[in-house]
Amino acid sequence: MAKYDIVIIGSGLGGLECAYILSKEGYKVLVLEKNRQLGGSLQIFVRDKAIFDTGIHYIGGLDEGQNLNKCFKYFGIMDKLKLHKLDLNGFDRITFGDDNDEYWHAQSYPNFIEQLAIKFPHEKEALINYTNLIQDVCNYFPLYQLREDDAPIIGTKYLDVNARDFIASVTKNTRLQSVLGGTNPLYAGDGEKTPLYVHALVANTYIESSYKCVDGGAQIEKLLTKNIKANGGEIRNYAEVTKIVEKDGVVTHVELKDGEKIEGKNFISNIHPATTMEILESTKIKNAYRNRLIGLENCSSAFIIDIVLKPNTFKYINYNIYHFNRNDVWTGIRFTDEMGPDGYCVFVPKSSKSDVYAESMTILTYMKYDVLKKWENTFATIPNHDGSRGKEYEEFKLKKAEQVINLVAQRVPNLKNVIQSFTTATPLTYRDYIGARDGGLYGIAKDYKDPLRTFISPTTKIPNLFFTGQNLNLHGVLGVTVGAIRTAGVFIGQNYLLRKINNA
Repeated sequence: MAKYDIVIIGSGLGGLECAYILSKEGYKVLVLEKNRQLGGSLQIFVRDKAIFDTGIHYIGGLDEGQNLNKCFKYFGIMDKLKLHKLDLNGFDRITFGDDNDEYWHAQSYPNFIEQLAIKFPHEKEALINYTNLIQDVCNYFPLYQLREDDAPIIGTKYLDVNARDFIASVTKNTRLQSVLGGTNPLYAGDGEKTPLYVHALVANTYIESSYKCVDGGAQIEKLLTKNIKANGGEIRNYAEVTKIVEKDGVVTHVELKDGEKIEGKNFISNIHPATTMEILESTKIKNAYRNRLIGLENCSSAFIIDIVLKPNTFKYINYNIYHFNRNDVWTGIRFTDEMGPDGYCVFVPKSSKSDVYAESMTILTYMKYDVLKKWENTFATIPNHDGSRGKEYEEFKLKKAEQVINLVAQRVPNLKNVIQSFTTATPLTYRDYIGARDGGLYGIAKDYKDPLRTFISPTTKIPNLFFTGQNLNLHGVLGVTVGAIRTAGVFIGQNYLLRKINNA
């Protein structure tokens, strides 16, 4: 007899949330993680005593009564999180290479309209129309509002609408168009592909409320892990699943890298669906389905510079910066490395050590996985050291870092003087440490021209094998949480679970 009711492959947010929900409902749960650190994109790391997030730079929807707030209360972590609210009038600030102005995204829809109307006084009606339509799109996805609904998450309205074209239909002002779409690195926005619903669901979350996790987002993982164990769940690290084995139509066990076999009644994969298919030994899955998942395009990846600042030299800024060299914010994702960065994002972590000064800074710019093809067969994961890819790779990163820092220094003139040290990450880093296929920032890329192709069901053709994680519906903390609700809802009933969350 199988020892576990549920075996979960991968300890990213979706896997941990499924583990909490199902262990709370009495299921015997085991979570398997290949790396030392748990949490996937919730991981943090420390350089020169400064804390850096790998993925959770800020979170939305956490004010009282908002969707993620309700979820985190249900998970038993909301009152334990150390949070800092970003600037109410300008939590995100959009800048352009040909313009010394800043354009502010504000929290709450009335304030969002008012702050942008200062810069665009003749566009207030357009701003009202934009915010009304964004909220209408969000209301069309009841699960994101934690509403009980028998309708599937996939409808038809809004799915085949292009985000860039939608924004252009609201206003003829091209600068305002770019400002409204200016946070698209949050979802690897591509003007040729990105659907409106992706833009709307992500933008809405942060406009409702925006917070930074003080001392990093790993606190979410630690609190969830503690609560899973309190429910009787088990979690193992250094437990890499190399085979998922099906027999007589059901998965019977998974095999770890060291040969250990773990039996279970049900299995949830929180790793990429394509990777799941590659390690699944089964004749029940048709090649067409396998090939479809393996062939799906992933979002673009990024080059990251994590900077340790000299003590007491750089005052903490309570907002994020999104900069574009040109007015068109939708094409940077397509720039090649030879063309240089077309823009960047700046995130300044909130430390508990000081309310005045920042101790670190993270700069993100797009980078394609193909740029690193010559090193793709090298791996640098714990306990290996970062230098294992060789001198040429280190020189490539250093040259790229200097190029990006020079660009940022044009907007932050004293930047070079306050840098104590820095480290870099590439798409290969994301692939190795986070398990992101092709180093993709946000999993499978969505395409408004063929929207249903990129929706992944939590169920598979094998009745006891399930998916969860950012590839299910949408990435980000809220998107992954909704995916976990869908997956766990298969076991205990989605509406039953939503009632539990809303009454938490």
